[in-house]
Amino acid sequence: MATLVLVHGGLWEDNMDAERFWGRPGILDGLRRAGFTVSAPDRAVRAMSWDAEAEHLAALLPPGPLIVVAGSNGCSTAVALALSRPVLVERLLLAWPATAGDPVIDRPAARTMVAMGADPGTAEAMLAGDTLRGFTDAQLGALDLPVGVLPSIASPYHRRSTVDALLKAVPDAVELVPATPEPPRPEFEAYRDEFVAVVTGFATEHDVITSTW
Repeated sequence: MATLVLVHGGLWEDNMDAERFWGRPGILDGLRRAGFTVSAPDRAVRAMSWDAEAEHLAALLPPGPLIVVAGSNGCSTAVALALSRPVLVERLLLAWPATAGDPVIDRPAARTMVAMGADPGTAEAMLAGDTLRGFTDAQLGALDLPVGVLPSIASPYHRRSTVDALLKAVPDAVELVPATPEPPRPEFEAYRDEFVAVVTGFATEHDVITSTW
């Protein structure tokens, strides 16, 4: 069985890491109890591009094949990794993808990044995107592997419209259900076992629960 790699969310945040995103909510333990070998490396905290994040992550990964499960802004890191190392990444699950292209969301995020040391151009490039931060839809269309997309429940930062756009942009992408809150929101606890079941189904190619958009 391929190794699961979990790519946590957050963007230039000191207090967001794999332990907070995957460990404390019980996802790591749940997937290991399901029989998976799981790697959950920390993303680069102050990367200047999504490609730089992918390079940082690649240096920490076990040998492939890998099934990559990414959450929130980690979806951009995972896509950069899959595009740059298509032989390494066997399957890709994009959970709660962060919404791109909304000035109401992007302006305060850019201000925060600049206050933490990013130059404005870096912030703009990392936040910009057609559907997913950092990427055009043409780039997403180059993904040549099984891709699952898991929606978030009622989040202004992880919108249903982003899921719909990804399903159109990525060839043969499927929606996974049920939708869940994203960790580390406290309400995620009630959905943890369902999330572990969705990941298990997608990773093993059996009993994958999908929805047709």
